[in-house]
Amino acid sequence: MDMKRFIYPILSGLFLALSWPTYGFPFLLFIAFVPLLLLEHEITLRKEKYSDWKTFGFSYLTFLLWNYGATQWLHFAQNPDGSLSWMAFLFPLLANSCLMSFVFTLFHFVKRNTGTWYGIFFFPTIWICFEKFHLNWEMSWPWLNLGNAFADYPQVIQWYEITGTFGGTLWVLISNLIIFYYIRTYQVTRKKIYIRKPVYYSVLVIGVPVAVSLWIYRSYEERSEQKLEVVLAQPDLDPYNDKYSQDGNTILANLLASVDKEITPETAFVVAPETAFPGRGFVFINNFEQDKYLDNIKMWMQTKGSQLSFVSGVSLAEVYDVQKTPTARFWKDSGVWVDLYNSAIQLDLPDSIQYYNKSKLVVGVEHFPYSNILRPVVGEYMLNFGGTMESLGIQEFPTVFSNHKNKAKVAPVICYESIYGEYTGEYVKRGANVLFIVTNDSWWSDSQGHKQLLAYARLRAIETRKDIARSANSGISAFIDQRGDIIKQLEYGKRGALRGEINLNSQLTFYVKYGDVIARISLILGGIILAYALFKVGKARTRKGSPVNFPNVGSN
Repeated sequence: MDMKRFIYPILSGLFLALSWPTYGFPFLLFIAFVPLLLLEHEITLRKEKYSDWKTFGFSYLTFLLWNYGATQWLHFAQNPDGSLSWMAFLFPLLANSCLMSFVFTLFHFVKRNTGTWYGIFFFPTIWICFEKFHLNWEMSWPWLNLGNAFADYPQVIQWYEITGTFGGTLWVLISNLIIFYYIRTYQVTRKKIYIRKPVYYSVLVIGVPVAVSLWIYRSYEERSEQKLEVVLAQPDLDPYNDKYSQDGNTILANLLASVDKEITPETAFVVAPETAFPGRGFVFINNFEQDKYLDNIKMWMQTKGSQLSFVSGVSLAEVYDVQKTPTARFWKDSGVWVDLYNSAIQLDLPDSIQYYNKSKLVVGVEHFPYSNILRPVVGEYMLNFGGTMESLGIQEFPTVFSNHKNKAKVAPVICYESIYGEYTGEYVKRGANVLFIVTNDSWWSDSQGHKQLLAYARLRAIETRKDIARSANSGISAFIDQRGDIIKQLEYGKRGALRGEINLNSQLTFYVKYGDVIARISLILGGIILAYALFKVGKARTRKGSPVNFPNVGSN
């Protein structure tokens, strides 16, 4: 094998990895796929034996480098004995790289059997379909969706309010295909005009969206139906040693004390992070009126004035006499069935308590995907870090918190949910005019993990044109405006509180109204092209008198 070929996938992998927030430069994405596309085209032109396997292998190297560079922080998760959980890193590293390689090999199969032009159209559609799939299946991991890479550059993606992040993905893939096409044309013709053409078209395809975005960014004015003062709590509890070992009353008392100094008579909301209390144990939905933790919060609120609302992450549980949901587990000591939730709660006086149970769970920590298949293989190991040994309960739709004191309609977005653009938009369609993100992303220490998740929140601000108040256990707690700019933040690892203002905005963006239109169109176009490729393969095999089989990765 020609070892020089490995340069192409390595270059693509490095470009992709070095594009990722928060350390990377996302504009490298516009050339990142070009080396891999050139290698795939060479394999196709030569009609090499085992071309699908070769394409899969080379692309796997690319995507392995990308996944490693962008998500190596996952290994900071800890097992119960305090050792680093390499399983939490290696499984998504190897599995996600494999999925990406399968998608690229499927592109190769279609291009090899239908021609270059069909392949060029198929590549962006199938990649977008893959990203959409990754948002919805049980092993959902959309962290590396290409449109996410521009999260730290909100000035150049203001048009995400129309397209969402899939607009960014399409932008990246079209740019790569233009450069690839004209490099290949130059290699065939040796005409210098084909060196200049990709420069012209790249300036057009990349420059025009950037220029439009900059114009939107500079001319955009914050929409505000009402301004409200908010205080964010940042208790900075070690999730492995403090959070689930300290007494719940101590945790709550320290939390409330941390925000006391920042509260003023104008403060409308105090926001506390994901599972801020009670630490060990749960607050039972069936027993809200007699719960000691909620009573303590209510008594504290009475000393702060009638204008205050309290929104917090909380560990909730619900008790049943019989098993009502697939996630309920049987407690032998009590003889009851119980669902455990990662939830958000809002307390107002004298209004009733409102709560929401997290819908988008973290795979392997809060949710055991395809448990009937995987549990016999891996046992409980996937879930054996981070607090729970079984899948948590969920609710299928978002809940919006409201109150009688002001116009705020709060979307209580919990941690990992903030990476899901269309789902966040569902809160807004249900009336939310501000986003509160409550998160505990300190499981991975002071690494790129919590920084990337903060950056992704900026995408949700642009897509929905909603202010964001983000309370994080160890940081970074922040206020983000409707343009995606971070206005104020409290640094990682600092215990305390952050006071700021939010604007309420009830207007719906195009993206909120219509969601992932680009992905739906891609699904139709990709399906048509794939069906055509399969038809051609079937027709060719029929002519040869051989049976028609569905192609696999090893077909030639």
